[in-house]
Amino acid sequence: MSNSRRNVRTPLKVRLRIDHPVHGEMLVTTRDISECGVYVLMDQAQSMLAMGEHVQGQVQGLPIEAPILTLEVVRVEALGVGLRFVRDDEPS
Repeated sequence: MSNSRRNVRTPLKVRLRIDHPVHGEMLVTTRDISECGVYVLMDQAQSMLAMGEHVQGQVQGLPIEAPILTLEVVRVEALGVGLRFVRDDEPS
């Protein structure tokens, strides 16, 4: 199987708060990040995100408050989900 990814993934382990419009706040850990998105590890109890959903995300534990970003669920797997960064100028 060839890797057709356009962006290089960089391993990154940080806490990420995800705010879901129905399920509320979830604290998860990232596995890696790229220019266009982030992969987060989620246990079975938290795997309630569906393809195409938009959520808000904010990195936790930084010395300054991180920006709140809109993320789209683009991949759902047993270990976690892939989230794509949604730019401000994109329609939701």
